[in-house]
Amino acid sequence: MSGPVRGMFAVHAACIRGVEARPVTVEVSMTGGIPGMSIVGMADSGVLEARGRIRCALRAAGFEIPRSSITVNLAPGDMRKSGSGFDLPIAVAILAASRQIPPAGLDDCLFVAELGLDGCTSPTSGDIAYQLLAREQGLTLVSARAATDVSITGVQRRVLDHIGSLRLGVLEATSLPLMSETDRKPMHSLDFADVIGQDVAKRGMVIAATGEHGLLMIGAPGAGKSMLAKRMTSILPALDEAERLEALCIHSVADEPLDDILAGTRPFRSPHHSISTAGLIGGGKPVRPGEISLAHGGVLHLDELGEFPSSVLQTLRQPMESGEVRIVRAEGAYTFPSRFQLLAASNPCPCGHLGDREVPCTCTPAAIDRYRSKLSGPLADRIDMTIDVLRPDPELIVKGEEGMDSKSMAADVERGRAFRRWRKAHDGKRAPGDERTLEGVTAPYQLDEAARTVLVRLAHVGVLSARGIVRLCRVARTIADLAESKQVSDAHILEASMFRGVVEDGR
Repeated sequence: MSGPVRGMFAVHAACIRGVEARPVTVEVSMTGGIPGMSIVGMADSGVLEARGRIRCALRAAGFEIPRSSITVNLAPGDMRKSGSGFDLPIAVAILAASRQIPPAGLDDCLFVAELGLDGCTSPTSGDIAYQLLAREQGLTLVSARAATDVSITGVQRRVLDHIGSLRLGVLEATSLPLMSETDRKPMHSLDFADVIGQDVAKRGMVIAATGEHGLLMIGAPGAGKSMLAKRMTSILPALDEAERLEALCIHSVADEPLDDILAGTRPFRSPHHSISTAGLIGGGKPVRPGEISLAHGGVLHLDELGEFPSSVLQTLRQPMESGEVRIVRAEGAYTFPSRFQLLAASNPCPCGHLGDREVPCTCTPAAIDRYRSKLSGPLADRIDMTIDVLRPDPELIVKGEEGMDSKSMAADVERGRAFRRWRKAHDGKRAPGDERTLEGVTAPYQLDEAARTVLVRLAHVGVLSARGIVRLCRVARTIADLAESKQVSDAHILEASMFRGVVEDGR
């Protein structure tokens, strides 16, 4: 094509902001002047690099590069744009404006893909978020073919392999995804039957899973804390459709594997204790979800809790209360969902042998106090249960005996949750209790007279504050639900007191 080309065209595109896709309009204007391409609209360096990729891709596909001054505007102009997914929409707009491809059908499509120098398309992170946006706007998502195609119900999707095929038109150049993998049966490779001699700890895991309580396991190295934690998701109910869609979107944006979530298994995240604050709650440039958001709907496992910096641990307080984390940057605020179940593990002291009957502790009192200070304070208020995990009997390990397995534990959890739903449905609206009296504090938990008597005695002996009493009642209520009891009895209170541990408010 000789001489300057004058034309304008606009196509639909999108940008990931936080864990959602925002609509972006790619406008291309070609005018006379010095040939070149400029991109405006708060594009970051990654978007600006598209100029070189697009030129090479168009040339490799046999298209002519317009000898014009090409201006690309990414609207709205007040939102920061990032990512390589703008390659395809910019190229399509240029080709349509220069009349090298048919414009029919382009207005009905949302284009997202990276271009290779040979004209082939490559997938970008956040495919699920783009699909949700396309469904919301009633557009057909045109993207690259991925190794695992995941299609959401109600979304029109087309796959473009090479930009050169657009000469035939967008409908003829694209094809349907090869497969849709949204209905897999959950498959748990880890089972609690592999954990030998930890029946008390397993009981605590069932209670925590039923009531969604924060749980801290304290024990010597090698006692089995990590084995117990890694099997927690095997007894949790499978993700429902809404929860699975939320988790898929978050993991897609973070470019994390989706297989377990597609199978309905709840997320399990176990960050190293050297993680930064941004890595845990989210941040960076561009802003991306952190580990607590990747654990949304599942379990956040903090192994070696005493080794985490205090400043990092304290950032968990607000997300655990509100179920989301809000990050404010110069370009705006980002909100990430973060409803997770906290599952922490720690040694009792720096050497790990405090209270061990076989191996003596070598730590100084000052070192023990410093170490334990990490296990108390404001974060401990969000932990309802503490389990002492003892080293299993070697004879049981040698014999290979098995205890409760994940199937039976999961059945207990489901039964307890089902009874809780039934109880709340039949209780009606209960009047809020007066927090200044014991009866008012415990009113929502339906304690009988014997349970109140035992609770008062435990509160006096343990010097429990109101927060400590509520925590004890909350765990006892879950134990009663497991027993399918409408009222909390003294036996439930006594069992709940076994899981108070050393991290207790008011002591």
